[in-house]
Amino acid sequence: MSKKVYVGNLPFKYKGKELRELFSKFGEVEFATVILDKFNRNRSKGFGFVTFVNDPDADKAITEMNGKESEGRALTVSEAKPREENNPQ
Repeated sequence: MSKKVYVGNLPFKYKGKELRELFSKFGEVEFATVILDKFNRNRSKGFGFVTFVNDPDADKAITEMNGKESEGRALTVSEAKPREENNPQ
């Protein structure tokens, strides 16, 4: 079963390719994406998600990468939480 990991405080120049490279040393990465600003699609919002094929690989990545620096920025790495619908009624 795959597990999705949240990665925050990314360097703004990172794209999905750099994110995948950064985390692939922990195991097989199924998908990696950096979230882009909706008004300026060339600018990162500074966070992204990595989906690992195997849960133990994701757990190892979380343990080893949380708080590690990448290009002068301390990464925040945790298990991704399910997205909540933003539908106030």
